[in-house]
Amino acid sequence: MSTSPRVSFFKEASQQVLAGGSAGLVEICLMHPLDVVKTRFQIQRNTSDPSNYKSLGDCFKRIYRSEGLLGFYKGILPPILAETPKRAVKFFTFEQYKKLLTPLSLPPEWVFAIAGFGSGLTEAVVVNPFEVVKVSLQANRDTYALQPSTLAQARNIIQTEGIGLRGLNKGLTATLGRHGVFNMVYFGFYFNVKNAIPVNKDARLEFLRKFTIGLASGTLASIINIPFDVAKSRIQGPQPEPGVIKYRSCWKTIVTVYKEEGFLALYKGLLPKIMRLGPGGAVMLLVYEYSYAWLQKHW
Repeated sequence: MSTSPRVSFFKEASQQVLAGGSAGLVEICLMHPLDVVKTRFQIQRNTSDPSNYKSLGDCFKRIYRSEGLLGFYKGILPPILAETPKRAVKFFTFEQYKKLLTPLSLPPEWVFAIAGFGSGLTEAVVVNPFEVVKVSLQANRDTYALQPSTLAQARNIIQTEGIGLRGLNKGLTATLGRHGVFNMVYFGFYFNVKNAIPVNKDARLEFLRKFTIGLASGTLASIINIPFDVAKSRIQGPQPEPGVIKYRSCWKTIVTVYKEEGFLALYKGLLPKIMRLGPGGAVMLLVYEYSYAWLQKHW
């Protein structure tokens, strides 16, 4: 009898890991080009530099012309390699934090939001090194064929900058803010709104109900957390002057961007971010829910 809870826990954990990993893999394969565009906007500064992208359409056009179709998939290997553990951590820790918080008799909306915040912080620690490599690859405007491999780029970062907060883990505080705030809003909004709206007996309408709530969740979370995302991209991307580290800590970077470039600079890349994480957030939640339900039923 003493072993059944352990077996049950590992079975549940395995189901959540597989469902979360599947959700992340599907989302990243569908939405990565928008992440490349978002990063390009976030790392450019408000200057008269003619190489700056003028609009979303201009960015898509110039990347395609100068870097080819594969230019939209720069830096995709780090998130693919990270997606299974990242989304596994995201969904698994959300479920576990929720389970820990439930006995505290907190209001349900608080439980979902706090569990989401905790899962975001945990996820950020796992994913940050991959983000550093991904952003450095996405910032490179050479053609895909001339770009260093993911492994070579990671090795170069480690050799030149180390693995600490100035190297492979730089931007950690901004990543903590980005993921913590995003997951707090994402999970909190989704589950509270989904529980408030009655389930539809028609399977297609029920799918549409969940997708719409997931779309709203991803969009709202993207709008609220983007200043942290901009700070992360500035810290992890190329500095304005080679050899001079201008963007170092999260809050200092946010303040610097605000003072030098204005409030709207903290929302650079918002449109491609929403275009990615609005529907992408919905896709993740639905893939997770349906695959988790299937695993619970058949495994």
